Amino acid sequence: MMSDEYLVECKIDDDDDDDDYEVQKIQPSPPPPPQFSSSPSITPQPWLIHVDIRDPCGVNKHLKVEFSDVLAEPASTHSYDRVWIYSGIAFEAMRLWGYRCLTALCAVPVSCLCGCLFALLACMHIWCVMPCIQVCHTCLPCVRSLWMSVVNIFIAPFCTSAARCCSGIHVLFSKE
Repeated sequence: MMSDEYLVECKIDDDDDDDDYEVQKIQPSPPPPPQFSSSPSITPQPWLIHVDIRDPCGVNKHLKVEFSDVLAEPASTHSYDRVWIYSGIAFEAMRLWGYRCLTALCAVPVSCLCGCLFALLACMHIWCVMPCIQVCHTCLPCVRSLWMSVVNIFIAPFCTSAARCCSGIHVLFSKE
């Protein structure tokens, strides 16, 4: 069985109205699986395998923001061309370097906090929530039979008596 790192993604564009065809470079084929390679394979650490693919599940698709998504000038009002160009450059530089600086300061502490939070949640789920659920599943048949006895002894006769008392009442609607 092949691992996912050897799979190739093919992008298919179904737009038939495009007259311009782009020439794409052919990517070199991936290296052979380790069992077929002649050099000894070194197993990388799991967190270092896909350094370039940092959002494989597409969790943050909504964060792909470009200059044209944020700032736009209508046709009726235009600033100087140089101002527009430098604004775009400044936006991209600040977005990139601001993110890099903030992640350099915050990424490790936030990832530690998230790791602790998920460890706490896993511990609570494994050691508290699931045992309580299992106890409830174990005790519910006993509680159900006890509740059914209470209903049959006290509540059912009262409801039956009230129904018999009210069964003699007839309501007639008439127009005058």
